[in-house]
Amino acid sequence: MGLGKSIGKLDDYYERLAQNKAGKIEPDHVDKVLGKLRVKEDALKTEIAETLKVSKKERLEAKLDVVQKQIQRGEWLREQIEADRAET
Repeated sequence: MGLGKSIGKLDDYYERLAQNKAGKIEPDHVDKVLGKLRVKEDALKTEIAETLKVSKKERLEAKLDVVQKQIQRGEWLREQIEADRAET
């Protein structure tokens, strides 16, 4: 799953949460997306460390920032799903 698809899935989950349909979101699905984002994060960190060209390093760091923000979003979403499940 590419980065765009992972972000799209998180967006879909956020939309479901806003519509009070968090119960339809499986925590395992969020964990799967988070796992893929963490793999991407590690790959970007490795590539940044190996890159010598400044402009490429800046682009990679911008991508890394996006991935890290999406990981934070996913972790927050996971907490909301768990809280929703605890209430029911």
